[in-house]
Amino acid sequence: MNRAFRTAAVIGAGTIGLSWTTLFAAHGLTVRVTDPRPDLAEAVDEALATYAPQLAARGLDVTGLADRVHIAAGVTEAVRDADVVQENGPERLEFKQDLFATLVREAPCHALLLSSSSAIPSSAFTRELPDEAAARVLIGHPFNPPHLLPLIEVVPGERTGEDAVLDAVDFYTSVGRTPVVERKEIPGFVGNRLQNALSREAVYLVEQGVVTPEELDTVMTNSLGLRWATVGPFLGSHLGGGPGGYRHMAEHIGASMQQLWAGLGTPSQNEEEQQRLIEAVEKAYGSSTYPELAGARDRRQLAVLAALDGADKEEN
Repeated sequence: MNRAFRTAAVIGAGTIGLSWTTLFAAHGLTVRVTDPRPDLAEAVDEALATYAPQLAARGLDVTGLADRVHIAAGVTEAVRDADVVQENGPERLEFKQDLFATLVREAPCHALLLSSSSAIPSSAFTRELPDEAAARVLIGHPFNPPHLLPLIEVVPGERTGEDAVLDAVDFYTSVGRTPVVERKEIPGFVGNRLQNALSREAVYLVEQGVVTPEELDTVMTNSLGLRWATVGPFLGSHLGGGPGGYRHMAEHIGASMQQLWAGLGTPSQNEEEQQRLIEAVEKAYGSSTYPELAGARDRRQLAVLAALDGADKEEN
């Protein structure tokens, strides 16, 4: 690691920010978290109580976790001694422009400034910053919840310095994440673009009456979800080609796949169709509370991660 990270500031304590807070503290960092929500202290306490056992199941020592987390009265207090700042504010360009101007002004000059933005590239909200400030700003986009899902999309801006990119990779690796540096800025980055491409076809299939939302989820969790959790789309296709690999797949069924691409649907999503879809999803899952559904999701994700860990150990 190029340098030590001892203190982290978490700006924004929604679902993502609270997850980051717990993860950072579990890896020994002092964390200062701030958010204008009036129930911030209670939300932090609840998150630590909920997420700490999950991290313990992943082998982390969560003793004294709460002692490392501090509520800050505002952004200035949160970032005062920070080595790294993780921003989790609203997905609005103007908000991020104003906030990062404040972060540059208030945080130490060595602090790495990271954004959890899920769609807006950092070049869009650093245009007014001086070069030396923009050099230490970049995207560190997680998937929810980041204390469990390993991937972090590290996306440099047009003026992000190479040292900042290396430091971001080092930092996320040090807290047990899997950073992937993306070579070009593109709205939505990689993960959300893939997710939205699949979601668009999923909505179309439900709109057309092919399947219900619950049936579509069953299709995914019993086929592609299992496959992609272990090998991803490209390796999956390479294996699908048998001994001839991806070349055999492309040469023998590539044309039919291209015909299928041309036939993929576009949801109408007019107001009537949107309401019908919402009601269908609520019918499938509305009888359970959010904590119940999220808890079941996290238990299953922990089981998948544990199984992958076991498989990796056997292979090594």
